[in-house]
Amino acid sequence: MAVVVWMVIFVAVFAMGYPIALGMFISSAFYLLLSHVDLSLLMDMMVIKFENNFILLAVPLFIFTAKVMNAGKVTDRIFDFTRSALGSLRGGLGYVNIAASIIFAGMSGSEIADVSGLGTVEIKAMKDAGYDGAFSCAVTSASATIGPIIPPSIPMVVYSMLSGASVGYLFLGGFIPGFLLGGALMGVVYVLSVKRNYPRGEKVSFRQLLRNSVKAFPALITPILLLYGIYGGVFTPTESAGIVAAYALILSLFVYRTLGLKELYKVIIDTVVSTGYISFFIAGAFIFGYVVAREEIPTLITNVFISLGLTSSWWITLLSVNVLFLILGCFFDVTAIQLIIIPILLPLVKSVGIDLVHFGVITSLNLMIALDTPPYGQTGFITAAISGTPLNEVVKEMLLYFVPCEIGVLALVTYVPDLVLWLPRLAGYAG
Repeated sequence: MAVVVWMVIFVAVFAMGYPIALGMFISSAFYLLLSHVDLSLLMDMMVIKFENNFILLAVPLFIFTAKVMNAGKVTDRIFDFTRSALGSLRGGLGYVNIAASIIFAGMSGSEIADVSGLGTVEIKAMKDAGYDGAFSCAVTSASATIGPIIPPSIPMVVYSMLSGASVGYLFLGGFIPGFLLGGALMGVVYVLSVKRNYPRGEKVSFRQLLRNSVKAFPALITPILLLYGIYGGVFTPTESAGIVAAYALILSLFVYRTLGLKELYKVIIDTVVSTGYISFFIAGAFIFGYVVAREEIPTLITNVFISLGLTSSWWITLLSVNVLFLILGCFFDVTAIQLIIIPILLPLVKSVGIDLVHFGVITSLNLMIALDTPPYGQTGFITAAISGTPLNEVVKEMLLYFVPCEIGVLALVTYVPDLVLWLPRLAGYAG
């Protein structure tokens, strides 16, 4: 009876348009009451879980870093650098857009931070250069997918908390898939640029390229600082987030001098709001997960997969899981999918023998693709609002990247595990 009420209330709260996290709390509270469990367990579990998950400290620090980089106009330096290097090609600003996202991916760990910060600069420059709004928005949305795949990655930090997989190995596992996705996107940009005869940018002199490189150099070493710190054994991934956040602040305040105290105050407020939103989700997931475990729902799901013959081989299981995530991503918030579904599927994944680092990179890429898929896809809404382009035109253009690039790379990453595991194994991973 209690579990039925729990499910009905959770679905009802979501159907009424309230935040999913609120539904987690309310439904779980009713479950505990009907199960004659003291409600103080709600607070106890949240406090204990947060206290024991130090890796979660990296989340607000990576959020802060991305917001400082955007507010401090560091993204402008990155864009100017990539524009100097690639802008003279036919359709050059499309390549610049993707290359800048790859560089920014090594700093932010967030697709939304990429598309709303760097994307604003990219879309304006592309429209000013004569590119149509739909193309500008689509390539911006698609390239932002790279953000949480190339380290650092907020989704991978959350996955590490859920699964116990090493966040350092997860970060390493994202490199090759991220660059593969960037290369695939550039392939589509090349085809469209030739077919539509997009303009070439002005050739930049070597002196100007050198000048823009020097200006961007302090920003460009941010990913190097992060990765050397983690894999050189200098500091942990959580400590690295703090170091990079401090470096981004120094860069914006004292090197570029583009961030004032007023802007810094707004960055801090925005970071607190974003962190509160994610923390509310995670707190709800802790108690929601307790109910899931108590009712042995993962075992039930595993039995359903077995009865349907979806565990006969690892590739069929991953195909089923990928399809499930792609469908859910069309309708639900990415954070909600990650916090609710992954803990349920982990026992199944382990039983089939799928590597947890491999699975973590797959799910992170899949969930980032979800941000590009309507009707819930946030990147389409954001880019359409930035450019003033009708959303239906943006969505139609994004389909040109969705199947050949995003789904294609997802399939490769899923069925060629070495694309994910090669670098972690070089670093000593035994999986």
